[in-house]
Amino acid sequence: MELLEKLTILAGAAKYDAACTSSGVDRTGRRGLGSALPAGCCHSFSADGRCISLLKVLMTNRCRYDCAYCVNRRSNDVPRATFTPRELCELTLGFYRRNYIEGLFLSSAVLRDPDYTTERMIAVLSLLRESYGFGGYIHAKAIPGADPLLTHRLGLLCDRLSVNIELPSQRSLSLLAPDKTKEAILAPMEQIRDGIAISKQELVQYRHAPKFAPAGQSTQMIVGATPESDLQILRLSQGLYRRYRLKRVFYSAYMPVSDSKLLPARQSFRPPLLREHRLYQADWLLRFYHFDAEELLDEGHPHFDPRLDPKCCWALRHPEYFPVEVNRADYEALLRVPGMGVISARRILAARRAGPLTFEGLKTLGVVLKRAQYFLTCSGRGAPGTARLRPEDLFFRLADPVPGGAKVLPGQLSLFPPAI
Repeated sequence: MELLEKLTILAGAAKYDAACTSSGVDRTGRRGLGSALPAGCCHSFSADGRCISLLKVLMTNRCRYDCAYCVNRRSNDVPRATFTPRELCELTLGFYRRNYIEGLFLSSAVLRDPDYTTERMIAVLSLLRESYGFGGYIHAKAIPGADPLLTHRLGLLCDRLSVNIELPSQRSLSLLAPDKTKEAILAPMEQIRDGIAISKQELVQYRHAPKFAPAGQSTQMIVGATPESDLQILRLSQGLYRRYRLKRVFYSAYMPVSDSKLLPARQSFRPPLLREHRLYQADWLLRFYHFDAEELLDEGHPHFDPRLDPKCCWALRHPEYFPVEVNRADYEALLRVPGMGVISARRILAARRAGPLTFEGLKTLGVVLKRAQYFLTCSGRGAPGTARLRPEDLFFRLADPVPGGAKVLPGQLSLFPPAI
């Protein structure tokens, strides 16, 4: 098979893996090829405006597993291909020299067994790092079930490691991916967490100690293929952040690639892209706004409202927290106001030292008054026209238009059932 044909097959097969983003690594290319910046990859934009891209590809799509949701499953009739380590190494360097890419995202189906697959991935990264002196960003997928020594070696050669958790519950994993177990997926996550911590300690004592996955680890889970609620997914993400210190959890709306009776029917199923978007918004609140999963959702409201972003939804359910007085509130209280972000909250703390703030002043500081005006007061006064709004009227003012008229998710409760 020609190299270009292999690339077409294996790059196309890698498009379903969303777990790659900004590098978080700063490495100057002092010798050899390439360098890495903390700005970002995969068509992200750096601080100086550059677009940095990765070659995103599988080592092979020949898989021993038969996961019902995966396009590369053993039973699926698709063209198969496998790169040799030398082919993939030379392909990466050729694209880099042509200025097509600045790094590599390497994943793989499980060929033969996890150890053999990991050894082939290590061979690629060893050639790039040690034979060719490639200093660009590399993100590699750790294979669950591989020998811990192989996973450690892989982490010393790449910048970021990730292990896909795939599905939000053990029950769904057992049903759709019987060859995989929760324990096999979580074991390398724990190893990577401990390896990163040990590496940081060694670097304090020895400046030139080898770095283990310096950009941290991430994971991905599929949304919409199984019946788990948003609350279950968010609780899982919160646990992963706290226990395994992940940099990111990626949510991938299920794309129908199988006719299995265990999955939604292809003909009638629409990928839950809006649901994926709401989960990313809620994930941001967990990581940067000091929210807990149980604050955003509960058993009575297990799904996010597609018409309203999670922060506005929380604010409407907790009127006892509002209004917030801008000139006296602390940082934590400001972060809870819809339309106010981390940067604008910090700007408010700095600006009010010079004098009291007004609504016009908030606008210049970057606060989105379209949302925030209903939850704030400035020197005891609310924004004009917001004093007598009923909750249901406020809901419709804050709601986003739902693209394509998306339906409310099963079991979802409205914020104000009697009024709507």
